[in-house]
Amino acid sequence: MPQWLEAGLWGFGSGCALLLGAAFAAFRRPSQRLIAMVMAFGSGVLISAVAFDLMDEAYAQGGFDAAAAGFLGGAILYTAANIAISRRGGQHRKRSGYNPGESQSASAGGGLAIAVGALLDGIPESIAIGVSLLDGTGVSLVMVAAVFLSNVPEGLSSAAGMQAAGRSKVYIFGVWGGIALASGLAATLGNLLLAGADPDVLAATTAVAAGGILAMLVDTMIPEATEETPEFAGLIAVTGFLFAFVLSKLGDG
Repeated sequence: MPQWLEAGLWGFGSGCALLLGAAFAAFRRPSQRLIAMVMAFGSGVLISAVAFDLMDEAYAQGGFDAAAAGFLGGAILYTAANIAISRRGGQHRKRSGYNPGESQSASAGGGLAIAVGALLDGIPESIAIGVSLLDGTGVSLVMVAAVFLSNVPEGLSSAAGMQAAGRSKVYIFGVWGGIALASGLAATLGNLLLAGADPDVLAATTAVAAGGILAMLVDTMIPEATEETPEFAGLIAVTGFLFAFVLSKLGDG
């Protein structure tokens, strides 16, 4: 199988978690506490992926300068885009208990803004998945698992908002299916465009993804997890971090 196609399939597969979350909202919604626990675990997994997969790889490829510049640049880019999306109704896109229908009319498009925000979150994650294949050792299972876990509650919250705004299930699943395809495309393009690139470029790109992911965690996932599971959020996140750390070391072996 061509490497670019493998990257696209992994990106699409992780994006399909959005469809799973939407299905939960449409047919059998879990408790907010359970979703927050998934967020806490996913946050720990993503932090481990940022530290041991992305930033470690960026440093090995390009040194401190490329890794640091990309890391800060990714956080700045994400923050600027996140502010723009938030002002259009997407500020609560990872909050499992938020219902845009309570404060926004259907015409305000709160659910759609959340979906656009989900695409914003998914771009650096998908690029990171595609780039992880370039070293020839296979996809980073830690990144795939982390992205999958973070996408489930995002799909749930946005689908709930779209339902409150009167959108049909066909519309909702069509939007999320499109975003899952876009995730696969981003992973494919990341793999194709960066194949054979200068190590400093690879390092900066990987670090940009890392910075964007970490900024997203602090802005969206961690606040939700600590609000709904204040007693155990830290412990659950540590468990997720340990799970990803072990998985990454087994992959090295």
